[in-house]
Amino acid sequence: MLKPMLIVSAMVAFGLSSPGGLRFLQEPATTPAPAPAAMPAPTPAPNAMPNVKNPVKPTPESQARAKKQYGYDCQMCHGDKGDGKTDLAKDMGLTMSDLSNPATLASQTDQQIYELIVKGKGKMPGEEGRAKTEELWNLVIYVRSLSKGGAAAPETAKPSE
Repeated sequence: MLKPMLIVSAMVAFGLSSPGGLRFLQEPATTPAPAPAAMPAPTPAPNAMPNVKNPVKPTPESQARAKKQYGYDCQMCHGDKGDGKTDLAKDMGLTMSDLSNPATLASQTDQQIYELIVKGKGKMPGEEGRAKTEELWNLVIYVRSLSKGGAAAPETAKPSE
């Protein structure tokens, strides 16, 4: 209570002691007010990443770990196949994207999927600080693989006959 009164008192005292003191009580000036300065263009968030390509190459081991992480953190809402038809999602009143449908992620870059996993969205918590960057990029590859019907393990060379 005391702080606002001190601020108001300081404003009144400054207004009385300034050369144009309490000018706002006098008649308005006949000169037009200066035009407001143009707003600067918004700058991207300091932690926003440029559009980067997924820096990791999947291996059978890394995708097995990504599948395990998906099972721990994502499967309860998104489902084991990524279709989003789970009891928990229904109970929470969530409408989940069908990650098993290739069209769902077709318009999203790996970076956008990565940022969604890291930051979360709505009731989905983010993974920031819970997993290593490389693990999260592998999770992006795994999530994309759900629309292909299986894990995104790299193709192995077929033995020559």
